[in-house]
Amino acid sequence: MQKIIISLALCVSLAACAYQPDIQQGNMVTQGKLDQLKIGMEKRQVRYIMGSAMLIDPFHQNRWDYYYSMTPDRKPTVSYGATLYFSGDKLARIEKYGHIPLKEYQGKEPAQP
Repeated sequence: MQKIIISLALCVSLAACAYQPDIQQGNMVTQGKLDQLKIGMEKRQVRYIMGSAMLIDPFHQNRWDYYYSMTPDRKPTVSYGATLYFSGDKLARIEKYGHIPLKEYQGKEPAQP
């Protein structure tokens, strides 16, 4: 009986190592969304296009940070984002970092024949 329990525990622990899901965090930032932004837009218009910022610093209300990272199955983490700066209620500046994709992540690519 003890051998069966040990064998079962070993099988379960090995099966857990075989699959690691994709881990996504933050706001999906795409070049398409950033292209829609125009200097001088109001905060509500920016929020409509980009969604709520991941981080709005209470000490710097005129800076919104949009950050995204994804760790695909056992591959290095990919991260990128944008920081939007406002002057009053109007968009004043956009800073991008990382390689921002053209469209949203659609899951794993289908296998090529």
